[in-house]
Amino acid sequence: MAAAAAGRALPGRALPGRALPGLPLLPARACGHAAGWDRRERSYWRALRRRVLGPPVPPFAAPVQVGAPVLRGAAAAVSPEQLGGPELRRLAAALAAGLRGRPCLGLSAPQLGVPLRVFAAELPPARCARYPPALRQAHRIEPFPLRVLVNPAIRVLDTRLVTGPEGCASVHGFSAYVPRHWAVHVTGVDELGVPVSWEASGWAARIVQHEMDHLDGILFIDRMDSRTFTNVGWMELLD
Repeated sequence: MAAAAAGRALPGRALPGRALPGLPLLPARACGHAAGWDRRERSYWRALRRRVLGPPVPPFAAPVQVGAPVLRGAAAAVSPEQLGGPELRRLAAALAAGLRGRPCLGLSAPQLGVPLRVFAAELPPARCARYPPALRQAHRIEPFPLRVLVNPAIRVLDTRLVTGPEGCASVHGFSAYVPRHWAVHVTGVDELGVPVSWEASGWAARIVQHEMDHLDGILFIDRMDSRTFTNVGWMELLD
């Protein structure tokens, strides 16, 4: 047993990356193989679909996932000439659709593959009511209408840091506790160029700070308490 642990092969077996006489070389495989470090091959039908339809074009219908380079770069400011234009209006519509099509309270343009400083947020009353009453009271979880912010700027109004649970559509299936300022003031314009000013506190302030981070290439996992990082389906995986 100790000999195998030290790196010597047991009789009749080969170590990864090393061949026995007359046997083929085994590929070196560890956790990275299962994690997708090896070459990914598309299925026949996915490859055919890609060939017929071509690659997807941003803004994507679903958020990109962590690992996509667009999530880690600083987004570019929207130029004045783009305000009110068809591309920006299409992006705003895609952000709104993304919010309403999945359990998501905020969504940024980089998450849909567009490296621009734009985000949208919304908390409808029906979704607000799903939170436990104690959590709603502790974090001031109150509904607010859809807001689209272009080239937003943020100012902290209350420097108190409150730790609360967060997830992200681009880190699908995971959550963690993250400290955020209690109240912020965010200003910018909407997709048509109309000025927007929003003093957000509690849960709304948390959402604003989360989305502003996206515009600078920062994810909630960069600010989280790492000991609270959780696979939200861990109980089902044990069944």
